[in-house]
Amino acid sequence: MKAVVWHGVGDIRLDDVPDPTIQDPTDAIVEITASAICGTDLHFVRGTMAGMVEGTVLGHEAVGVVRETGPGVRNLRPGDRVVIPSTVGCGYCSYCRAGYYAQCDNANPNGPAAGTCFFGGPQTTGPVDGLQAQYARIPYANVGPVWLPEEVGDDAAIMLSDIYPTAWFGARLAEVGTGDTVLVLGAGPVGQFAVTSAFQQGAGRVLVVDGVASRLEQARARGAEAVDFTAEDPVAVVQELTGGTGVDRVIEAVGVDAQRPRSGPAAEAAEQQAGQFEAERGQVAPEQNPQDGTWVAGDAPSQALQWAVETVAKAGTIGIIGVYPPQATSFPIGAAMNKNLTVKMGNCNHRRYVPELLTLVRTGAVDPSTVLTQVGDLPSVLDAYETFDRRESGWTKVVLDPS
Repeated sequence: MKAVVWHGVGDIRLDDVPDPTIQDPTDAIVEITASAICGTDLHFVRGTMAGMVEGTVLGHEAVGVVRETGPGVRNLRPGDRVVIPSTVGCGYCSYCRAGYYAQCDNANPNGPAAGTCFFGGPQTTGPVDGLQAQYARIPYANVGPVWLPEEVGDDAAIMLSDIYPTAWFGARLAEVGTGDTVLVLGAGPVGQFAVTSAFQQGAGRVLVVDGVASRLEQARARGAEAVDFTAEDPVAVVQELTGGTGVDRVIEAVGVDAQRPRSGPAAEAAEQQAGQFEAERGQVAPEQNPQDGTWVAGDAPSQALQWAVETVAKAGTIGIIGVYPPQATSFPIGAAMNKNLTVKMGNCNHRRYVPELLTLVRTGAVDPSTVLTQVGDLPSVLDAYETFDRRESGWTKVVLDPS
């Protein structure tokens, strides 16, 4: 079968790989009908998340049709359509039973202390071959995949695999409540759903900061107040829009590949931190392999974290869902402590939220496919990766049809 395979930093290929097989009683083999490219995948190619194992199939978002099940899978049968949550959980350990599927004691083959297991990630997460392929082996299929009704199409369902639950989780981490003023940092696909999730969880106002015009326009269409960090100082604008108080909650949806402003009033302050940012980039991405403007590691790894602390009101809450590797150690802890902030973070417990969000989609309360901007087939995936990596206008979320 065909699959997108990681061979090194700046080196991914569309390879022929062996078809997956049942290895454990609770496995299932799923024919993938829709997969997607995520910003996390770009971290692996840019080198800002180290530890990838050569030969790992990439991708952690998918919808598909069950083709085979192990004897321990009692809830699914061949022919069922399913959405596959990005993180893997066993369903019976104390963490899964409490809803912390991303901290399952059993899913990660590196042991209970290893933390999150997810598809297509580095050695520390498994590794478990990912979902940008024609077929995939799904471990703990008796728990993970969620059955899909006919009325929920692939374009909507693929958003339930990762980005919508992650955004919902981010709003929960930030403790968004009725009437809150919320700032979303980053207007990529997760940021778009963070805007929607914040409103769904009771926010009165939502502000969003990004530097890509097409993404800001999408956020405006969702009811957000847009701030372009390439044309204005986001900290100053947030202060102005909140009467000098700051926002109640921040959802940080940027992560380690943040880019510092190159123009506008915020550029000077970022330039003064260029040396610090470069040291941070060397720390999180010791191996880099940029090629003609692609696979360039973000040049300001802690920029979004700084803005989060600076824009939130005293005693406010920050929810961090942007991805940071263990090597990232820069956080403005002194400023956060001096403001009595609550800071929460983590990998989404996808399986906890997918059924609830699926109900919202099924009843028409939300159409997650509105974030989708590009659709491609598997042979075009490498071009799609490069275009998505360059943050080109109009490329917010890319979905692949492996068939």
